[in-house]
Amino acid sequence: MLKKILIANRGEIAVRVIRAARELGIATVAVYSELDRNALHVRLADEAYALGGQTAAESYLNTEAILNAIRLSGADGVHPGYGFFSENPDFNRAIAEMGVAFIGPPPEAVDVMGDKVSSRKAALAGGAPIVPGTTEFAKGAEEIIEFGRSNGWPIAIKAAFGGGGRGMKVVHNEASVQDAVDSAQREAKAYFGRDEIYVERYLTWPRHIEVQLVGDKDGNVVWISTRDCSAQRRHQKLVEEAPATALPEGVEEAMGEAAIKVAKAVGYYNAGTVEFIYQDGEFFFLEMNTRLQVEHPVSEEITGIDLVEWQIRVASGEPLPMTQAEVAAARSGHSIEIRINAENPAGGKFLPSPGLITKLVTPDGFGVRFDGGYMAGDEISQYYDNLVGKLVVWGKDRPTAIARTIRALEEMVVEGVATTIPADLAILKHPDFQAMKHSTKWVEEVLDLSGIEAPGAPVAAGDDAAEPLVQRNTTVEVNGKRFDVKMWVPEGQAVIASSKAAAKKPARSASASAGNAGAGSGNVTAPMQGTIVKILVELDQVVEVGQSVVVLEAMKMENQIAAEKAGTVKEIKVVTGATVGAGDVLIIIA
Repeated sequence: MLKKILIANRGEIAVRVIRAARELGIATVAVYSELDRNALHVRLADEAYALGGQTAAESYLNTEAILNAIRLSGADGVHPGYGFFSENPDFNRAIAEMGVAFIGPPPEAVDVMGDKVSSRKAALAGGAPIVPGTTEFAKGAEEIIEFGRSNGWPIAIKAAFGGGGRGMKVVHNEASVQDAVDSAQREAKAYFGRDEIYVERYLTWPRHIEVQLVGDKDGNVVWISTRDCSAQRRHQKLVEEAPATALPEGVEEAMGEAAIKVAKAVGYYNAGTVEFIYQDGEFFFLEMNTRLQVEHPVSEEITGIDLVEWQIRVASGEPLPMTQAEVAAARSGHSIEIRINAENPAGGKFLPSPGLITKLVTPDGFGVRFDGGYMAGDEISQYYDNLVGKLVVWGKDRPTAIARTIRALEEMVVEGVATTIPADLAILKHPDFQAMKHSTKWVEEVLDLSGIEAPGAPVAAGDDAAEPLVQRNTTVEVNGKRFDVKMWVPEGQAVIASSKAAAKKPARSASASAGNAGAGSGNVTAPMQGTIVKILVELDQVVEVGQSVVVLEAMKMENQIAAEKAGTVKEIKVVTGATVGAGDVLIIIA
């Protein structure tokens, strides 16, 4: 068994791994960026090391900084979580060269499955049907246009080394292809470090069904459960559940068997997920995620299997703890996971909502679990994923699980940032969802979110609201290693940041001025904190109502900001690469 594990990640998944390791008696090591200096995963780990920087590229994607933390800590295992380096075979190999165990699949399998194009070839070789599309990287817009003409519109442009909906663009006509290619490549490069893309047919009303599996180094592979992840927005999941229900007899077993064949075709071991698209009685291989999935807890809840524990045991060289028959016998009931994202779902827009969490009260009760990465007083940064935490509920059957999830969501309190909870409740209460009649397009095309209003801005505490303390806690770094220090100082001394100080806006690099535009005004304002990645208009250009004028990146997703008034562009107050805050004026139209 491994003795010390470094978690090369942050947030909820880092906390999840730390807790599992602690239960196994394994020491844990956290790494952190400047913005995560006092994050929950840092506070929980046995030791922590600074990576420096703020953005993902400067910190959690800084290979040498993480490798140095491994050396300094003496960790004999590394868990990559999901995102960042979790599906990077070069990082996997670099760790292996240090004699350290990678808690994931072999790099050869990641080579094949991490590239969505070669994974489609592997799926075909393993006998799994694939969605019609290219089996080579797309070389440019003309090639994609020709594919659309031959196969029909819409089509999906996807990041070859991506996942989670990032770097994926649905295109409905030839005129939109070039912009979609540019946007997909920018997102893919920012989040995954690679910008290769491919294209496939976009199905009209599919369900997204996946199979969780685990393999050991002896060649044994079992599938744990199916999951339905069809409730999505922008191709990112909102609600996941296990098992996938309302399938024709034999389809679930066929998916499980196909997933195992795909895994064995590439010599796969450790935890992984094979994703399928299902429509009209047929299923097609979509991709294989060579890592732990965000939604893995629902598979755990219906089987009693701790998948992170299994990951650690497999990486330590142990065989799988259960056979396929034992896993099948362990399945019981139904589980639902709700991703609580810091997004404002008002009007169905799902705009990122970074900021300070001023209050966080999580639900409890029979069959209720919350996997979180933040606590009250922590800040959701624009530079990282906006997942606050995951509400996971178990019930004896699907109706019970739905009712229990609704109850738990209605008990949950999050203040300071907007969240997806109002949209989650709308999904769970809708007859289509309860009858399993929804698809991956249902949230955006059918679900009515027009009644959801944006929450009001949090009220800052007054000067007399700060609790007087004489005991102060702070952190120091010695040669990059983090230490927690407790000090007794005169009351009011600023050793740690007060909640009021933490609520202040960060300094901005843009020359944007703050302002609040009324509906239909000529001021186009930023709806959230983010970075300007593209300006779509020029001075003196005539624009229409609803025309996109700026592309703003927040939390690794691109958002097109539209004009609310027709007129002529009189002033452009930002430049590409500038950081802006919510309410900043970007464009003035007269």
